[in-house]
Amino acid sequence: MTSGLFARDRHGDVDAEPGLVDFAVNVRRGPPAFVRDALAARLDDLARYPSRADEQGAIATVADAHGRSVEEVLLLAGAAEGFELLPRLAPRHAALIQPSFSEPELALRAAGVPITDVVLPPPWRLTPEAVPDDADLVVLGNPTNPTSVLHPAAGVEGLRRPGRIVFVDEAFADITIDPLSGRHEPASLASAGYDDVVVIRSVTKTFGLAGLRAGYLLAHPDIVRRLSVGRRPWPLGTLALTALTECVGPAGQRYAQTQARQIAADRADMVAQLADAGIEVCVDPQASYVLIALPDAVGVKERLRERGFAVRSAANFVGLDSRHLRLAVREPATTRSVISAIAAVREEIGV
Repeated sequence: MTSGLFARDRHGDVDAEPGLVDFAVNVRRGPPAFVRDALAARLDDLARYPSRADEQGAIATVADAHGRSVEEVLLLAGAAEGFELLPRLAPRHAALIQPSFSEPELALRAAGVPITDVVLPPPWRLTPEAVPDDADLVVLGNPTNPTSVLHPAAGVEGLRRPGRIVFVDEAFADITIDPLSGRHEPASLASAGYDDVVVIRSVTKTFGLAGLRAGYLLAHPDIVRRLSVGRRPWPLGTLALTALTECVGPAGQRYAQTQARQIAADRADMVAQLADAGIEVCVDPQASYVLIALPDAVGVKERLRERGFAVRSAANFVGLDSRHLRLAVREPATTRSVISAIAAVREEIGV
């Protein structure tokens, strides 16, 4: 069962087999009622093509939420589609801040773009000076998957240079919260409006909609036009457009803020439980997942599967290895069950 653990295109969903308690996928447990109701109300519309009105409504909602113009919004069939569009920026040299989500690398390599992996050492704090000066595209996650590090906005802004585009994956930004001030999305650049910064967002994580594929990016209108050239007709379906309007609208914003507070509480409990069990938490986590390190983590992962738990090996992330596992934040009782299972497995195999 360990075959493929080191493949660059491996994602946690392959581990979340039916019947297992899922700590492998960083998606909340399902859409809230107001999103379900909005989607259900549109089922009778599925015989028709997605309407221009629905598309314009979703764009307007996103623009309003971030204080941007509608020309700065590009709707996406999930954030992953935004990574597929990266080669349209025609970069001469891309720098990828690692460890991070692998999809940007896969898209750029497939297009033949030269890449430099800027591998940050633990605790994975951003160092803009480590990026090659001639890199005209820099890609990073904030918060970063899988480390759960949240880079300060000033650090990300420090990556900006003349002639360079900074591409920030904020797929998990809507569940971040400043632990001192309680400010929601403290490091987001979604509303900054920089001409040279592209921000990509997703609603599938926080709202439990991974199967629907809905997201968007925010960028200068010239960049939006470059990314839109040659795009297929009706790139998003009616339900995805409806989901974006609901999730990014006022009700969705309130829900995300509530989720951010709940995740912060559950994450603090998870970290405390891990510490009590003598399990190394690699860095102070700020997202909906926690990176841990264990001897023979691959063996632990497989034995946890036998006990009914799915966890995510981080062995295929640049800069990490087979010692690392990523755990999605869950409620305390469920967390207690997986930590008890980890303890039992470690005793069983002597690590």
